[in-house]
Amino acid sequence: MGLRIVLYKIKRFFVKRMSDLEMVLFRTNKYLNPSFSQLGEDLIIKSIFAQLGIKNPSYVDIGAHHPFYLSNTAVLYFNGSRGINIEPDPLLYKAFVKHRKNDINLNIGVSNCNGELDFYIISTPSLNTFSKEEAERYSKEGNYKITNIEKVEVKKIANIVNDYCNGAFPHFLNIDAEGIDEIIIKDLDFKNNYPIVICIETLSFSNHRKGVKNYDLINHIKKQGYFVYADTHLNTILVRKDNWLK
Repeated sequence: MGLRIVLYKIKRFFVKRMSDLEMVLFRTNKYLNPSFSQLGEDLIIKSIFAQLGIKNPSYVDIGAHHPFYLSNTAVLYFNGSRGINIEPDPLLYKAFVKHRKNDINLNIGVSNCNGELDFYIISTPSLNTFSKEEAERYSKEGNYKITNIEKVEVKKIANIVNDYCNGAFPHFLNIDAEGIDEIIIKDLDFKNNYPIVICIETLSFSNHRKGVKNYDLINHIKKQGYFVYADTHLNTILVRKDNWLK
């Protein structure tokens, strides 16, 4: 057997067992502080809950994409937290069923209505979206194409919380919904049932560093009783004032 084939088989062996290896590292090295997020958002979120004295915060991850890669909830999961991962792409969803077995994994989308919406599958899966405008804009930003349009079930976040969380909103809300983040946020009941911490993508996608920051969305959330704890330029992390000042 050639050396290249042997090396390939070894690589495949370790890739398939990546989550198991990561779990071992978490359990055996107290100094290890890895991040799965794109810009370290997960470590900021972990620190916030530690300061709040919430050891195992629950979460709902909308547009979860992958159980580990670019995940803002994987660190929480490995440390004992449990929550809901929502991923409308049926192919991406399969990885959650396999690697996040202790979570609730839903192969649906989230919107301000219950029913079905067109879901645009993009050649780069991290850009998949329910927004036709966003899908068409991606083609102008680079070599991205709409490879398929599928009808996908969507639910209101309130219905998901009622069905899977006994009506109590999880501690942490993560949203990366490619163009419909604002629709989801404005459908939340911030007076009666809300998360303590929100991490939301607030920079529009651009291959040329020309993304536009959505300050209107940030200010809307702040008006609901939150303050900006951190901003990684791509994502904004906000904390509920009442909980922080207790």
